[in-house]
Amino acid sequence: MKSPIHISTLMGKLEDFHAISVNTLTNEFCMKMHKSKRKDHICPKCYSFSLLQGFRKNVVPPLERNSQLLSSCILNHEELPYIKDDYFRFDAHGELINLVHLLNYMNIARKNPSCNFALWTKRKDLIGLFFELEYVKPKNVILIYSNPRISNIMKEPPRYFDRTFNNVLEHEEVERQNCTGQKCKDCLKCYIPNNGVTTIVEKVKRY
Repeated sequence: MKSPIHISTLMGKLEDFHAISVNTLTNEFCMKMHKSKRKDHICPKCYSFSLLQGFRKNVVPPLERNSQLLSSCILNHEELPYIKDDYFRFDAHGELINLVHLLNYMNIARKNPSCNFALWTKRKDLIGLFFELEYVKPKNVILIYSNPRISNIMKEPPRYFDRTFNNVLEHEEVERQNCTGQKCKDCLKCYIPNNGVTTIVEKVKRY
């Protein structure tokens, strides 16, 4: 049985990577954060909104199907995809919708123990709920807290997270920018478990 979940082939710095993503444009959390007037937040500058409203409009329908599929019920084992990659990204577009969405991601990781999965999220509430309900995170999942504040590098990951992802302006903290000017496949700081890296810093992209 072929999985109904859409897997995207990524471009740019994420060339040769694949991801399971959801629709940013209908995600309540994303829409609220994107409309924020806070100049010190990254969400009003969201790359995903720019791309999905621009030259990547064609991927909106499959991402919307993922949104509905992953957040509405716990999928059967047969409905989850087999992943042949060594490294895989959850949510290159979009954000966790609810606990069901998160549980489906964790089940995908369990089905594919030879692949390392990285999940970027700002939803500390859902991650906290996951652990409070005594669910167990698979060993091949890396949780990365996507810090919404620009120019405010977090020294330590929040509880339950493995790493933080931080944005700074181009001229700021240049020596600490370890996610700037390279492709993910040549770096893998985010994807390799227990590599001693807890803080990722990237300059704010322009779209």
